[in-house]
Amino acid sequence: MARGLARELGVRARALDVRRFPDGESLVRARIPADEAILVRSLDDPDAKLVQVLLAADALRRAGARRVILVAPYLSYMRQDRVFRRGEPISQRVVGWLLGDAFDRVLTVEAHLHRTRRLGDVVTCPARSLSAAPLLAQWCRGHPSVKLVVGPDEESEPFVRGLARRAGLAWAVGRKERLGDRRVRLELPELPKLPSFARCLVVDDIGSSGATLAAAARALGRRGLGHVDALVVHALFAPGALRRMRSAGIERVVSCDTVPHATNRIGVAPLLATGFPRGRD
Repeated sequence: MARGLARELGVRARALDVRRFPDGESLVRARIPADEAILVRSLDDPDAKLVQVLLAADALRRAGARRVILVAPYLSYMRQDRVFRRGEPISQRVVGWLLGDAFDRVLTVEAHLHRTRRLGDVVTCPARSLSAAPLLAQWCRGHPSVKLVVGPDEESEPFVRGLARRAGLAWAVGRKERLGDRRVRLELPELPKLPSFARCLVVDDIGSSGATLAAAARALGRRGLGHVDALVVHALFAPGALRRMRSAGIERVVSCDTVPHATNRIGVAPLLATGFPRGRD
C-alpha cells in the first residue's frame, strides 16, 4: 500500500524498523529523516497496530519530521460512538484523541461512522474519510451483468445510493434486525424486475462475520434472484465468514485492498492520492 501510494504521489517509500521484544512491547526506528512523513498503516488488528503507529509518529518527529500524516486505509474503533450500556467507553472518541495528538493529519477510506457526520468531528487534528464509491462504481461498470446494488440496512443507504447512481444501476436497501453477533434477519423492499442473466451485488463497507451479507443473499434468493455477488470495502473476514456467505448463495466476493485479504481486487492507492496536493517533495 505504501509503495503504491508513493508511486501515485511521486515520492520515495521506505520501511520503518519494528522490533518486538519477548514481553510483547514494540520498538520502532525511523532511519531516514524527512521534513514531512506520510505513515501508511491499516489498523485492522488494532490493539497491536495502534501502539506501533503512535510510537512511529514520535520516532519520525525525533528523526527530523516537522509534519507527520497518518494514512490508515482502514481506521478501527469508529463504530462505538456512544455508550450503549452503562460502564462502556466511547471508543471512537478515545482513538480520535490519541491519533489527533500524535499526527498532524489523518486520512482514511470509508470510516465506519454511524451517527457522527464527519471524521473531523472525531479526530482532534485535520482528518478526512474518502468515499470508496467511485472505485466501486468503476468496478461495476466493468461488469455489465450487474444490474442491482443492494445495501443491508438504512445506514448503508447514502453509500449504496451514491455507488448506484455513479454506476447507472438500480438499487435497494433492506431492513436489518441483528439477533446476535452472527445471526441477522433481513427483509427487502419491492425490487425492480430484472432479466434472468442479471447479477445482484450486495454491498457493505465492512465484511466481518459475513452474517449480514449472507442474510441479504438469502433475501434475494427468496425473490428468485440467484446470481448474487458481494462487494465490500474493508475485508475483515473472520474464520468461516466466506463459507457462510457462499452457503447463502454468494458466488463471488470482491474487496478493496484496505485490509490484505484473498478477495482483494480493487486498489485504493489512486483514491488515497487524491487526498494530497500534487508536486510534493
